[in-house]
Amino acid sequence: MVGFDAFEPAEITIRVGDTVRWRNDSEFDHTVTADPGQAQDEDSVMLPEGAEPFGSGTVAPGEAFEYTFEAPGRYRYFCIPHEAAGMIAEIVVEEADE
Repeated sequence: MVGFDAFEPAEITIRVGDTVRWRNDSEFDHTVTADPGQAQDEDSVMLPEGAEPFGSGTVAPGEAFEYTFEAPGRYRYFCIPHEAAGMIAEIVVEEADE
């Protein structure tokens, strides 16, 4: 999380079972939210079939949040206070190699 309104990178590809760590390197509070019930715009969130909604709560400057992805597919998530400013990103989760 950088600046006022950006996740960097805005899209990554990982494998099932990988853990992503978001670190807030900005001066503002942010969230990592993949919960349709908390979105102002339904297009701000996408969860693959079988995935549960998740959210970090407030991540203060200098703090971090981690989440392990167990379901393959495309996830779109956002920052609650900066959703309208376009703070949205995506993670593609691929099946692990057998």
